[in-house]
Amino acid sequence: MKVILKETISSLGIIGSEVEVANGYARNFLLPQGKAVPATDKHRKLLLQEKAKFELQIAKEKEFAQQMADRLENVECKIIAKVHEEDRLYGSITIRDIVDALAKQDIEVEKRMVLMKEPIKTTGSFKIPIRIYKEVEPEITVNIVGE
Repeated sequence: MKVILKETISSLGIIGSEVEVANGYARNFLLPQGKAVPATDKHRKLLLQEKAKFELQIAKEKEFAQQMADRLENVECKIIAKVHEEDRLYGSITIRDIVDALAKQDIEVEKRMVLMKEPIKTTGSFKIPIRIYKEVEPEITVNIVGE
């Protein structure tokens, strides 16, 4: 089913874009929540009329994302973990640990924003990208130190 997004949804697209989604997803989530409208001629005409409003909102979102990226650009967080032989950790450092370490520095990020492919299992310094907006991904430095 084709729908027009009324707000930016990271997994689908930006506000005002026309996307193809599963029928059930549209009927059960997007339409009842008011996040999208069916892609009909009537809604397309309304979209053209509200395009300036959408562009203003997109510009605000990008500006906010860029401000947050500037704030995150040179951030270093230190995580202390238990270590056994050869600098290997007893457990592993996960996305949750990174979000908690950033929260201690008064930087609020959501778990889904941290782009870590797999948990960290050794000590050292690692660059971890944080996705704030579609093409805005600053990297933070995570230092893992043995206890």
